Amino acid sequence: MTCGDSFPAPVTVDLRLSVNGRPCTVTVDTRESLLDTLRERLGLTGSKKGCDQGQCGACTVLVDGRRVVSCLTLTVAVQDAAITTVEGLGGDDALHPLQEAFIEHDAFQCGYCTPGQLCSAAGMLAEAAEGWPSLVTPGLADPVLDDDEIRERMSGNLCRCGAYPNIVAAIRQVAR
Repeated sequence: MTCGDSFPAPVTVDLRLSVNGRPCTVTVDTRESLLDTLRERLGLTGSKKGCDQGQCGACTVLVDGRRVVSCLTLTVAVQDAAITTVEGLGGDDALHPLQEAFIEHDAFQCGYCTPGQLCSAAGMLAEAAEGWPSLVTPGLADPVLDDDEIRERMSGNLCRCGAYPNIVAAIRQVAR
């Protein structure tokens, strides 16, 4: 290709998604990340673009109930999946228990990482309820969500403000 050549047009596809319990159809570039689709096409700006490399967790959402970093997930890979963002955690009239606990324990400072922390915590609690062990789980059955267990399971989510003790306390409260 020389400098005067034009680049080929992007390949787009129409996808069916369920986002926060609502069905939607969206046309996306096949190279587009789920994070960009959520923020730029669907106007759901709760999930944040932190590092854009999957290392900080600010963009964490749930896909079919499992935690994913949406900056590294191609939208075409989640066709027909149920996607939950921070905007969809609570009900229409109530906050999710994790959201309430984060407020009660002041588990955020600047709030930038909070949406990813909340989605990750919701996924983590579901994993623990299903009996998934972590690196620090003693044995392979019935993980107890003490502070060490919560910290290990949330280690993929960074907080630049250092609100970790309050985040752990909030999650521990909901885990009981």
